[in-house]
Amino acid sequence: MTIDKAEYVASDPEATGPGAVARAFENQVAYCRSSNAAITATVCQALCDLIDTERGGAVMRRVRRWAGPALADALPLRLAGGLHALHLSGEEPRLAPIYEGLGPNNAAELIADAIERHEPYLMPWLDGPPQTNEAGRSAGYAAAFLWLVDQGLPGEFDLLEIGSSAGINLMMRRYRYDLGGVAVGPKSSRIHLTPEWRGEPPPDRDFDIIAAEGCDVAPVDLTDEKQALRLKAYIGPEFTERFARMDAAIAAANTFPPEVARMRAADFLRDRLARPQQEGTTRVLMHSVVWQYIPQEEREGIVEMMEQAGQEASKDKPLAWISLEANRDTHRHELTVRYWPGGQAWHKLATAHPHGSWIEWEG
Repeated sequence: MTIDKAEYVASDPEATGPGAVARAFENQVAYCRSSNAAITATVCQALCDLIDTERGGAVMRRVRRWAGPALADALPLRLAGGLHALHLSGEEPRLAPIYEGLGPNNAAELIADAIERHEPYLMPWLDGPPQTNEAGRSAGYAAAFLWLVDQGLPGEFDLLEIGSSAGINLMMRRYRYDLGGVAVGPKSSRIHLTPEWRGEPPPDRDFDIIAAEGCDVAPVDLTDEKQALRLKAYIGPEFTERFARMDAAIAAANTFPPEVARMRAADFLRDRLARPQQEGTTRVLMHSVVWQYIPQEEREGIVEMMEQAGQEASKDKPLAWISLEANRDTHRHELTVRYWPGGQAWHKLATAHPHGSWIEWEG
């Protein structure tokens, strides 16, 4: 298979075994290609080519024998992140032709050599899911806030984010947004988010964020240089604007770090929902590109907790749930919202690029 022939095939995300491993890499190649991430597609294609060989030492043996669900575990991105970190750190200069976008014909050989030379460095990258914290996703959250205010909910938001990673989206009060001509946020911000807007603009309202807390099972400290490098490694090398946003977010975190607890999502939500809610505020659960990494049983517990809390919500103390997650059937990310009281159905507001490059509004 070549990059230009890679096709995304809807598959059971919980499938395991050699076939599931190969499908995970093939789907990742197709996904990267459709997202204009040509360099990452090259890396994932090279890794895919190595699956049926004996190259790659212990790292690739572990990949071939992956016991868990390769697709749900985002196995391709775990190793791709480690390889990118090798390049960013300067530890493996022979990968430069790949990351400079030259598309070398021997990409698989270059990557196999790098994996074999750096087994101790790369093996830990397989231990946990990718960290893809991205300020651009805040634009989707902001559009959802405007929509919620338009529905009559208070525009003072108390944010609870699960899967916060480094907490970049918890700092969204400091960002400036242009959403289809609707501007919101401080003009002096170093981070200006102007996604390509498709469709009608969102409601021209206003909002404020009075509190923002999050959790992650493995939070990233942006003030730590090594941890910040790990987060940068999950950014596609093609997306220079994302690196600029990351640098600005790191500067913001060094000024006033976000509040990210090291907790499971369900435990964090249970604790925070039990706290008194200020009257005249909207409490919001929000998450982006993380739902697939939460175990099924825990996801079910979160749904149950939110529905129970929703029954206690009132006009003066409403509850909302904002999700920016992949639709596994359409292979696209959808911005959906549910709120209480006033209706328990999910409302699809938009289809959006997973990193915030564009938003196709339907709200």
